[in-house]
Amino acid sequence: MLKMAFQTTRSMIIEPGASTRLATHAREMGCSSVLLVTDAGVIAARLLDAVLDGFEREAMAVTVFSQVQADPPEAVILAAVDAARACGADCVVGLGGGSSLDAAKLAALLACSNESLAQVYGINQARGPRLPLILVPTTAGTGSEVTAVSVVTTGEGEKNVVISPLLLPDLAVLDAELTLGLPAHVTAATGIDAMVHAIEAYTTKHLKNPISDCLAREALRLLSGSLFRACNDGTDLAARENMLLGASLAGMAFANAPVAAVHALAYPVGARFHVPHGVSNALVLGPVMRFNFEAVSHLYAQLAPIVLPGIFGSEMLKANALVDYLGSLAGELKLPTRLRDVGIAESDIEALAIDAMKQTRLLGNNPREVRLEDVRAIYREIL
Repeated sequence: MLKMAFQTTRSMIIEPGASTRLATHAREMGCSSVLLVTDAGVIAARLLDAVLDGFEREAMAVTVFSQVQADPPEAVILAAVDAARACGADCVVGLGGGSSLDAAKLAALLACSNESLAQVYGINQARGPRLPLILVPTTAGTGSEVTAVSVVTTGEGEKNVVISPLLLPDLAVLDAELTLGLPAHVTAATGIDAMVHAIEAYTTKHLKNPISDCLAREALRLLSGSLFRACNDGTDLAARENMLLGASLAGMAFANAPVAAVHALAYPVGARFHVPHGVSNALVLGPVMRFNFEAVSHLYAQLAPIVLPGIFGSEMLKANALVDYLGSLAGELKLPTRLRDVGIAESDIEALAIDAMKQTRLLGNNPREVRLEDVRAIYREIL
């Protein structure tokens, strides 16, 4: 008999222009003072202009915290918490990429619960309560708006996580207009990140379930069918919306059927060399899929017709075609394809491999056991 649980964000709005009404939604939650957590890139792209106009129309107090950086360190999280307390925020809005959304989650939790960041690391360590929370992604990648996870950089090459249902927002707003004009390389990297979420959720060793499988398949359909369109034409609103929805569906999938070795090997690359998370995932995706092939080729074969419509032949042929296609996707989208392209040398492999092996939470989900020598070999394969 099936035994499972499934959690996701309580409410979602999917509509172009919906981000201009964030103040209205905050007021409906009974809030009067908002901390808006974002990054300098969002401000430079003027994505906040219409959002802040909406707060002005509603005569609602809003304080912008824009110090978030990629793979945010603990200091940034604590600064956001301090900002929430200083302005007397009774609501937190995260608007930006996954790092901004992760920082907003923790700001909403820690500013209200008075727990320390160290106390909430791990699975279900947070006790709450938290402030009302609204998340608005501006990239189609992490799916952070529908996951109960926040990732924090805790040292060179190391990340820690907070996993708790308390981090699921009260509302997620998917406004594709915020992603119009996103540079092609960012669109490509975040899109591949979302595809990795779907693939790893579908092939994970633990907690794979019928709901996550459905979400992963539909996410891959939307993402693979729109990725090149979105990269080639930054103004294609339909493609952008497909990417945004696909990333959220993939987020729902992996939030319940967790990711594995692709992420475990990508994390040290991002943490040590400040490589964007999507690029790190894209670099290791092909070799990790080949490493896992013997364990999940039948699942790859099930996904192949979604990504490669019209493919036919044996299960083995379809599975190999999927791995070959996804392994070449970064190059087709003009992303780095070798570790040396992002400044990594042979002398760095051992430290990366040791850091990757520390990701026991992720490696335990991999469909094939991963040993230190396997990690070394995978990194060397793409050096």
